[in-house]
Amino acid sequence: MTTRQFPPKSDLTIHFAHPAYRLHERFQLRDTGIGSFQSWTPEETRARIGDGEIFVASGFWNNDLIPAAENLRFIQVCAAGYDQFDLAAIETAGLRLANSSGVNKNAVSEHALALTLALTRQIHIGRDNQQKKHWRGMISDIAHREDELPGKTMLIFGLGQIGRRTAKLARAFGMSVIGVRRDMSERVDVVDEMHPPEEFPSLLPRADVVVLCCPLTPETAHIIDAAALDAMKRSAFLINVARGGCVDEAALIAALEAGEIEGAGIDTTETEPLDANSPLWTFENVVLTPHTAGETRKYEDNVIDILLDNIDRLSSGDTALRNQIV
Repeated sequence: MTTRQFPPKSDLTIHFAHPAYRLHERFQLRDTGIGSFQSWTPEETRARIGDGEIFVASGFWNNDLIPAAENLRFIQVCAAGYDQFDLAAIETAGLRLANSSGVNKNAVSEHALALTLALTRQIHIGRDNQQKKHWRGMISDIAHREDELPGKTMLIFGLGQIGRRTAKLARAFGMSVIGVRRDMSERVDVVDEMHPPEEFPSLLPRADVVVLCCPLTPETAHIIDAAALDAMKRSAFLINVARGGCVDEAALIAALEAGEIEGAGIDTTETEPLDANSPLWTFENVVLTPHTAGETRKYEDNVIDILLDNIDRLSSGDTALRNQIV
């Protein structure tokens, strides 16, 4: 494989492709002197795939675009996930590829804590009561009251940038944190304990909040299944800011119906959009957000920061990219 030669910055054109994110608009504000444009649909993206040396996209990518992308040199995925990219085909074509891992570490970790707080403080129930103009009285049954986080234990599966910041935030609330990660060689000082993935099932009974911050891989598919849910405390919450496929959705629904766990905060589902008939819409003890944990006002600029870093590296002949995949 011969890597395609990277042209000077003055000759570059960047093709941004996304149905919602205003990447081209935000990039122009940087005044880099580099040309750019944005396509807003898959059809427009396909029609213009040969017009740029750099392609910035996620969901609009299709591997059969490669033969038509004769001018392409570098693909910057504007998300952390890159499952849809055929890495072997990209390498064979002499292209470079990097993802945007870490671009939403602040947003997603804050969302994980927001879901945790919403469930423990029953914010969602308060909002429902507000809509009904119902002023809830004091509760005698202790088990049905709002709860506090200090002294509780959070179990985080996945200690990448998002998982680590989630741990840091949890500890700021006085929680103990147990982390699970594949690479045990590196010390992670924001957790109280660190364990390998094979020990995850044995750790579940200790957790008051289980948070998934891991990528979806064959090893993490349905990491939360019926057995895992059965192992959790009945008073525990499940928070999923990873991928929907990390949770066996049918098993989760069954566990919620049976009262096997206290509730769940869910940002991703196995099929998106979530089917209108899914019981997840109507559980009082579920807070559901539509895969928006990472979508903030700073998203485009965070992606562009990584993109510009990689353009500088490629322009200087550096072989190591930030978040390099290929």
